[in-house]
Amino acid sequence: MEKRNVSFCQPDISELEIQEVAEVLRSGWITTGPKTKQLEKKLAEFCHTEKVVCLGSATAAEELILRVLDIGEGDEVIVPAYTYTASASAVIHVGAAVKLIDSQTDSYEMDYEKVEAAITEHTKAILAVDLGGVPCDYERIYQIVEEKKHLFRPKGSIQKQLGRIAVLADCAHALGAKKDGKMAGQWADFTSFSFHAVKNFTTAEGGAVTWRPIPGVDNEELYRQYQLYSLHGQSKDALEKNRAGSWEYDIVAPLYKCNMTDVMAAIGLKQLERYPGMLERRKEIIQKYDKGCGMLGIESLTHYGDNFQSSGHLYMTRVPWADHEERCAIITKMGERGIACNVHYKPLPMLSAYKKLGWKIEDFPNAYERFQNEITLPLHTKLMDADVEYVLAHFIEIIKESKSHSKSIV
Repeated sequence: MEKRNVSFCQPDISELEIQEVAEVLRSGWITTGPKTKQLEKKLAEFCHTEKVVCLGSATAAEELILRVLDIGEGDEVIVPAYTYTASASAVIHVGAAVKLIDSQTDSYEMDYEKVEAAITEHTKAILAVDLGGVPCDYERIYQIVEEKKHLFRPKGSIQKQLGRIAVLADCAHALGAKKDGKMAGQWADFTSFSFHAVKNFTTAEGGAVTWRPIPGVDNEELYRQYQLYSLHGQSKDALEKNRAGSWEYDIVAPLYKCNMTDVMAAIGLKQLERYPGMLERRKEIIQKYDKGCGMLGIESLTHYGDNFQSSGHLYMTRVPWADHEERCAIITKMGERGIACNVHYKPLPMLSAYKKLGWKIEDFPNAYERFQNEITLPLHTKLMDADVEYVLAHFIEIIKESKSHSKSIV
């Protein structure tokens, strides 16, 4: 088989996005403006939510959720140990304490019994991570927060209206996923999305936040609060200030700078038009991978079921007989054949920043067990069928060699 070069990820940018960006650049208005507002409206329609706020990143979206909820010093937020740093770093940014939770024995999701046991009167939020675009068990999480309402000590107006621990969703991977008839964005009290270049849907950088209606909380006022948080606490955005005679503004608090630009939003508007087809292509690739990997006796992330549909962001596999060293050898051999693979993720307690905070991977055996033999195959909509077949052929060959080698050692 002739050698091919297969990238791990590649943004799917068409002439439609390029033309839309060129139009914005020619318009004379390139920062937050009409295109950003249009994208917010279109995303809200797509997610079946009332409001969306587009921001500079998913990390900013998560941090602003915490700030809107008045979560800070003295508070605790429950976060899975098996995730990317952004899930936890936003909690640290606001001064709250991260409580890491081990994975389940047979899933990347948090162990919900351990979640329940970790809740104290200081717990203000549980952050679920829809890894690879696969929805978590939100029904179980809501059950937990209802059962623990007697411990909840509200701080701030929105917490008082909720009357319980807030359920947050890190849907960085999950735009377009569905579960029990609901879209990502409808599952949790507040949801953050990522539009980074490696995501299914991209604006180069960027992200967004959406939320479910909360009785007693005015959606327009909440939207305005996000605008203040994302633009220095300025009472008027740049577009409004630019209107004739409308120069005067106030700074209501010394806040942050994480707004989305119209250049970014222009990419997103055309991405969203194409997104249903992009999701369908990801599904086709996953089905091909599932068929090939099913013959190998290895585990792969389940993207589709009777009551849910993933966004198909990552094709994560686990080679059960491999340890960390063997997993790295497999990835190296794939690389030698021109195929870029990856690992998702190093559990947070393995990283220097979290070790310094006192976390030890020995306390998270399930997360480490899932990490040590995980291999993520290329999955993006620029892959051709020939690329997928090439990846599968070599992965199957290398995995069979690995299995044979493992048996010979035993």
